[in-house]
Amino acid sequence: MARKIDVEYRVSADKSALAHAAAEHFIAKINEAAAARGRARVAISGGSTPKVTFGLLTDPAQPYLQQMPWDKLELYFVDERCVPADDAASNYRMTREMMLERSPMKPEQVIRIEGELPPEEAAARYESAIRGHFRLEGAEVPRFDIIQLGMGTDGHTASLFPHTDALHELGRIAIANHVPQQAQSWRITLTWPVIVEAAHIFFLIESSDKAGPLHSVLQGAYDPETLPSQLIQPKNGRLLFLLDKAAAAELPAPAADGVGRLEITR
Repeated sequence: MARKIDVEYRVSADKSALAHAAAEHFIAKINEAAAARGRARVAISGGSTPKVTFGLLTDPAQPYLQQMPWDKLELYFVDERCVPADDAASNYRMTREMMLERSPMKPEQVIRIEGELPPEEAAARYESAIRGHFRLEGAEVPRFDIIQLGMGTDGHTASLFPHTDALHELGRIAIANHVPQQAQSWRITLTWPVIVEAAHIFFLIESSDKAGPLHSVLQGAYDPETLPSQLIQPKNGRLLFLLDKAAAAELPAPAADGVGRLEITR
């Protein structure tokens, strides 16, 4: 049965403006979740754009540090490379350096993926940790308050890469995914059926090399084997993209307020 997804995209003038827009969005949605449920369970992705945003959130010269309800935040990771926690490629390391060490968050508020372990063990331990924190039983699926995603030039999101086994996993919360196109690497990732259950999902995308892939993901033929980002069809029917002008170049021009909308049926 076809489902309609209401897509909203907000276009910032440049990368700096996008990072500020993302910081403001994090603040708004995390405060909203904390007010409604007493805490905000947030799963974040790595990458250069979130790195700048995380730096803004903890910059004493910015207002965000005081606006964030740090004590109400429960932080998870969308995916991780199978590397030690101090490796330059580690999403956890980037987040620790840019945000965790510079915020009042306590270690127990951060549920990381142990990328230094063998891939299958790391995935199993992460799934177990999520089940414990969400107090899940049986086949229950966690419902994150907020999931922030990125997108690669190949159309991947999280560590759901084109033509990899993770695209077909329906029963697990987190799995190890072999990614041959990334120097035969292994990644740990949340599965797409878990991602789409989140109360709020947004993509954070910048630069001109993403413009073509983003157009294909949103307005091209449905082919999630080639463009895994197309699998992200939120159960609530709403999906947000925060973009810089370069990334939005091949989408319909937004309105004067920088906001564009699409309705897609999948």
